[in-house]
Amino acid sequence: MVQALVYVGLAFGPASMGWTELATPSFARAVAMVYLLFALVAVLLNRRSMPYARTAVAATLVVDIAAAVLAIAAMHDARIGIAMMLAVNLSAGALILPLRLSSFFAALATLGILGHTLFGTSTNSPGDRDLLEAALFGLAYFATTTLCHVLGRQLRATEALAEQRSTDLANLAQVNELIIRRMKTGVLLVDDANRIHQINESAWMLMGNPGADQRDLGQLAPELSRRLYHWMTSGKLDETATQLADGVPEVVPRFTRLAPNDDSHVLIFLDDTSLLSRRAEELTLTSLGRLSASIAHEIRNPLAAIRYSAQLLAESKSMDSTDQRMVEIINNHCIRLNEIIENILQLSRRERSRPETLDLGQWAQAFVEEYSQGNDLGADSLRVIASNGAPVAAVADPQQLQQVVWNLVQNALRYGRLPGEPARVMVVTRQGEHGVPILEVIDRGPGIAPKVAAQIFEPFYTTHEYGTGLGLYLARQMSDANQAALEYVRVAGGGSCFRLVLTPPARSPADAAETTQAATR
Repeated sequence: MVQALVYVGLAFGPASMGWTELATPSFARAVAMVYLLFALVAVLLNRRSMPYARTAVAATLVVDIAAAVLAIAAMHDARIGIAMMLAVNLSAGALILPLRLSSFFAALATLGILGHTLFGTSTNSPGDRDLLEAALFGLAYFATTTLCHVLGRQLRATEALAEQRSTDLANLAQVNELIIRRMKTGVLLVDDANRIHQINESAWMLMGNPGADQRDLGQLAPELSRRLYHWMTSGKLDETATQLADGVPEVVPRFTRLAPNDDSHVLIFLDDTSLLSRRAEELTLTSLGRLSASIAHEIRNPLAAIRYSAQLLAESKSMDSTDQRMVEIINNHCIRLNEIIENILQLSRRERSRPETLDLGQWAQAFVEEYSQGNDLGADSLRVIASNGAPVAAVADPQQLQQVVWNLVQNALRYGRLPGEPARVMVVTRQGEHGVPILEVIDRGPGIAPKVAAQIFEPFYTTHEYGTGLGLYLARQMSDANQAALEYVRVAGGGSCFRLVLTPPARSPADAAETTQAATR
């Protein structure tokens, strides 16, 4: 548009101003008006031609070169300025077009200038100065075209890199936000006006689930606000545990400035003391398991010798009833000690699971038959109830699943009975919501009190005088190793139910995600 207006100004300028002498004014004005109309059309079609940018630029450059050569022929006195303006067109085109095509247009412009110099003059033959000017303009066209092409390539590479970095930063910001949101440690961002700007899920729960519009730290947690003020004024941190709301665990708050020289924002970290206690408990159990395993191995050999000797004594025909009763007591206590040793060894082993796809109905039937053959049930009953219809498929380690269900059945037969009545235990296999496989061990005993049920999966917790408190703890640990969930469910009308929610065979990534969420709920 600017070049077209320059051509119009030169062609229609008053002769008195002496801008340039027109050999054929009508031809010069026609060239200027046609080029101006072309420029207007190009501007109007600019947005529509964006998908075909290279084609549009190539076509426009052809018209620019033709218009410049014709303008030089019509306005010979302004040939230097027109030739210089043409370099702008070629340079701008080189930012977009490939190098070969840009060089082609530079060569076309050079040939146009040289052609006018050689054949466009009226009568006189061109001088050396005119040829030198045309050659220099051609050299300038090639130089600026090459330079602008390199510059355009670098600009496109820089733009692509900036877009990639922007995408990476956006993804990293989302990942960081997700990590902070799901952290077990509570995180808050507080400004100098004691107003909360950011809060993650853990901090929201540890502060008693406040409303979204409640942002004043002094009103939500006065004790935390007091400790923050004390830390900012004295620099000393109070590391005692405190409870920020009713019914939530105690926390130990820590403070840090968002930037070394920025006092306007402070990050607050809330460490849940229950998590710290759980971690310490896990470390203690690991150390205790190793120590107990070494002791159990030392006890196992003499215990086997005692039990074998007691069995030999029991076969003697010369013992009276009192001695036989003593041998029976020895055998019973040897069996009990052996169970304790097995539990301790399982606590220390923590073997990795080797999952397989199982039919829960067939597996439960085989388990009950094997258990009934290896243990004297007497008047007690143990039976399988399988769901009708399609088989219930689950993914689990058969050996670890055997240990879990054996432990649950043993507890049900031992404690799940009413006074004076035999135990009635059922192993139920069925499919839950979304096709999740479920295995339940149900008894018709007195059930478990709510206070006791809240602690039955804790290690070394037992209500029986001869119990170790490790059976249910190990069962839950092995269930977790198989990506299964073990929970206690009270049965209406009396009785207990230990429900094991297993993982189904994943048919697709979407099915696997759906069933995992269902099992978690």
